[in-house]
Amino acid sequence: MPANLAQGYLFWIGNIYSISFFSSEKVAYFEGMTARKLPVSTQKKENNFFADVYEVVRLVPKGRVTSYGAIANYLGTKMSARMVGWAMNAAHTEKGVAAHRVVNRHGLLTGKHHFSPPSAMQKSLEKEGVKVVKDQVQDFDKKFWDPAKELL
Repeated sequence: MPANLAQGYLFWIGNIYSISFFSSEKVAYFEGMTARKLPVSTQKKENNFFADVYEVVRLVPKGRVTSYGAIANYLGTKMSARMVGWAMNAAHTEKGVAAHRVVNRHGLLTGKHHFSPPSAMQKSLEKEGVKVVKDQVQDFDKKFWDPAKELL
């Protein structure tokens, strides 16, 4: 192993484990990042990414939407938007998680196929006053809820 690969980290991706090595410079960069403060109920639990995602989604107000990337950014894992999507796919087992309020960065209902029927996501949003046309949230800029700004 090259000398500049100082630390290895084990990541769970889908149903496989992957080990990633970071140079000592990258490890120092990540260790220097400021951590976002999670809601108190999440701090008491063990470190579980899906549980953290669900806690943030529970805080999204009715009539507002957020994005996978905004949640990942708030949790300090900016490049993990896809992992937030996986958490939303599994959200049907969690109570009180309004997965219909999580859309992609452009306001598209990309997760609608994980609802039964697929139109349920749009119907749930419209019931809360969010207008959706052709799977696109209208007035997305006004309806967007950014946890990094709202949960200071």
